[in-house]
Amino acid sequence: MPSAPLITPAPLDLAHPYAHKAAIYTRLKQAQRLALLDGIAQFDASGEGATVGFKEIRADDWWATDHIPGRPIFPGVLMCETAAQLCTWDYMERHPDFTGFLGFGGMDNTRFRGVVEPPKTMIYACKAIKVRSKMFVYSAQAFVGEQLVFETEIIGVVV
Repeated sequence: MPSAPLITPAPLDLAHPYAHKAAIYTRLKQAQRLALLDGIAQFDASGEGATVGFKEIRADDWWATDHIPGRPIFPGVLMCETAAQLCTWDYMERHPDFTGFLGFGGMDNTRFRGVVEPPKTMIYACKAIKVRSKMFVYSAQAFVGEQLVFETEIIGVVV
């Protein structure tokens, strides 16, 4: 059974993001093809609400000709990586003095609930569940329109 949605994705203003791609990747270490987030739509500094990012799924993306030939489907592993990047960005935004590296420690309760074919906009949401000095756990979800297509718990670790 799907989890309760972290957000209602419909009223988001993606034309005026909280952070553009260039600003995201001054913090995150991914680059080129693995810089997956296109923007941060919302950031709730209080920590009460979810942080929301987005990714444009395009037919000319680097993965599209190979997964699956003739019917491009956004790979689940890239859904996971995009969610992990959003969670990492959120952690770093809340801890501006952190200068270390955060690694992908694992995932729990992962479910793919829909097929994502281009062109689509995926809306990602994350919210901290547990934050310690050496690790964090976030709930993360992704939507296409109003449909929940992916959910997981992301574990990040200080490396």
